[in-house]
Amino acid sequence: MPINGFTYRIGALSNRSGVAARIVRRATRTASFALAATVMAVGASPATAQDQEQVKLVFEHALPNVEGKRIAAVLVSYPPGSKSLPHRHAESAFIYAYVLSGAIRSQVGNDPAQVYHIGEGFYETPGSHHRISENASDTEPASLLAVFVVDSKDGTLTIPDKDAAPK
Repeated sequence: MPINGFTYRIGALSNRSGVAARIVRRATRTASFALAATVMAVGASPATAQDQEQVKLVFEHALPNVEGKRIAAVLVSYPPGSKSLPHRHAESAFIYAYVLSGAIRSQVGNDPAQVYHIGEGFYETPGSHHRISENASDTEPASLLAVFVVDSKDGTLTIPDKDAAPK
């Protein structure tokens, strides 16, 4: 869910005057500025940000007919030539990924790497190791929608490998 949608819902749930929404928006802006200042302070270059995927939670909801489970949908956008770090997902996560644009190279577990094109998809079973997830093109952007079915108690959806570091 976008931040604006989040703040709107918080305001609507908290009170009708919108005071809570304004407080959450102000805190969100403050956190954004602090994050930008931190990135600049550690010397990260704009090129570094372009080398990594961009991940946006677009939907999340408890499954009303499956107690203790939730569904979450994440939009992953890859600039040309970018990739994700090797990672695992929440222990309970079953994931279906659907390519929305471009081409995605993926390797899950010890299976061979494959390239998936627009309209194609793949899945990951709980506990899988996602070794490769990257844009298969150095010139065109790519994106996918990853749909997670996960235990409600699992907070973090993606956990980078401990030895994986951005290059």
